Amino acid sequence: MKKSLTTTQNPGSHYNRSDQLHDQSIVIPANPSKLINLADSFEKKEHSWFITSHVPTDLTVQVQEITFNVHKYPLVSKCGYIGQLEFQPSISDFGNDLKELKLENFPGGPETFEMILKFCYGLPVDLNPNNIAPLRCASEFLEMTEELEAGNLISKTESFLTLVVLSSWKDTITVLKSCETLSPWAENLQIVRRCCDSIAWKASRENTTKNADGEQWWFREVATFRIDHYMRVISAIKAKNTRPEFIAKCIMHYAERWLPGINVEFEGLRGYGIGRNDLQFSILSNRKEEGGYGHSQEQKAIIESLLSVLPPQNEAVPCKFLLQMLKMAMMYSASPALISELEKRVGMMLEDATVNDLLIPSYNSADQGKLVKSPEERTMHDIDVVQRIVEYFLTHEHQQQEKTGKSNVSKLLDNYLAEIAGDPNLSITKFQVLAELLPENARACDDGLYRAIDTYLKTHPSLPEHDRRRLCRIMNCEKLSLDACMHAAQNDRLPLKTIIQVLFSEQVKMRTALQGKESAPNGNNSEQEGNHASTDAEIKNLKAELENAKKQMAELQSDYSELQQEYEKISSKQRSVSSWSSGWRKIKKSFHTKSEANETGEGQQRPNSIGGRFSFRRRSSMS
Repeated sequence: MKKSLTTTQNPGSHYNRSDQLHDQSIVIPANPSKLINLADSFEKKEHSWFITSHVPTDLTVQVQEITFNVHKYPLVSKCGYIGQLEFQPSISDFGNDLKELKLENFPGGPETFEMILKFCYGLPVDLNPNNIAPLRCASEFLEMTEELEAGNLISKTESFLTLVVLSSWKDTITVLKSCETLSPWAENLQIVRRCCDSIAWKASRENTTKNADGEQWWFREVATFRIDHYMRVISAIKAKNTRPEFIAKCIMHYAERWLPGINVEFEGLRGYGIGRNDLQFSILSNRKEEGGYGHSQEQKAIIESLLSVLPPQNEAVPCKFLLQMLKMAMMYSASPALISELEKRVGMMLEDATVNDLLIPSYNSADQGKLVKSPEERTMHDIDVVQRIVEYFLTHEHQQQEKTGKSNVSKLLDNYLAEIAGDPNLSITKFQVLAELLPENARACDDGLYRAIDTYLKTHPSLPEHDRRRLCRIMNCEKLSLDACMHAAQNDRLPLKTIIQVLFSEQVKMRTALQGKESAPNGNNSEQEGNHASTDAEIKNLKAELENAKKQMAELQSDYSELQQEYEKISSKQRSVSSWSSGWRKIKKSFHTKSEANETGEGQQRPNSIGGRFSFRRRSSMS
């Protein structure tokens, strides 16, 4: 709370401190209560503030850009700081001595000093929550103590602050907002601390009553605080053992107000089209429009502060909000330790996430969060972050020895893979590593994984054959549904070996289904008679569908035979037979074997239905 004083000196003048209160230029009333007679009226002209009086003014006080022409005695009688100063006189236009004073770093500025003057001249001053904090700080600056006069401004403002303001919720919030421009005076006078403690006490009571309307109002009001004052309030609330859910809601409201774009949904390639090189997200546009680098530093400070006070309980903070904060933290290059902690927390709650939540744009941290515009450098989405999150999830699941969330996470990961597979810049290695993170028993069905692989092959048509085989080895053909098998059997993007495995798997599934129907228990005779007609219809439909599948396999076998003959012709001209030709013979032999096996089981009758209806349909695409 450094005070500074600037006085104007006149080298030709001589001034004695004993003349402070007995200057010949003014007449000091015998009764101090008549000081009000010195001020007939107040006038403001441009950057000057005048007291019109029959007694000439003898002091000019400059506060910031405003100059106040006043009498010295009213200020000296109530302000100990001004009474201790050694003034250097100068000659005014009227021939009398005129003292000049400049107050630097004056709390509250010219508006507050104007109210101080009115108080010193005995005029009424209206104390209210908007001006009480500046007046309290200004009175401390000027040392307006009880030693100079009973009922001086320090005691009056302190009483109003303690008895009136701190007993009211709204008034306390108003005073705390006004303290944002009064540092460090408001801090040193404990105004901020007392306001924060009062708000925290009232918030703890509001939290106990669980009044939803009151909570919403309180969240909105507290969200208007500057981040340092907000942190003081949150710290005080946490010290009152307030519910973590209440604190989390308060933090979420503050983030929505001060972090523009936090609620923006990233729809990935669906919203922008496959192959686009430069994604212009609205969140980045907003950041550019609102202040550049300085604004980025402010946003970074807010993000790091909010993350440091997040309740540690997982049930208190939604996974969606954690991922929103993770995106913002990465965009504004927040502390790596905080980002790592966020990733771990998301990993422990991964089963609650959605695909859009995991679509984290790929930012260049060296360039303050701007999107990399060169598609050769990085992918559209940050795959590494999601990989770390899944690894944290697996570690947490292993420690807890719980497998309940894995089915949900496997579907989530497969859908995420299908989303990022449309990125032409995604390398096959990153795709494969992410797809193989989950253990083999985590997926009950590989349909989602097949869809992701098919999307990747469609986006990368020039992928070499060995890379296609490498990619298809990720999925287990035995875990594909019948519909997926039918789609894969007609998918020319898949390698030949994979198609054969799919066809074999499809045949095994059909045979198992038939055997299951044969071995099903007869059950109640009356029920069997009632369902006899529907069972016969199912059997007929199933036989027809099996016949169609056999025809498709026969056509494929014929194509393989023609291809083998062509190859043998070429090989005979070169007078050598390669191992590849013998491989085709093995394939042909296996197809003959499978065909004979189908014929032996074709005419078997099944006495009951297993309750499911198999439909084998050709599909040009699979969702």
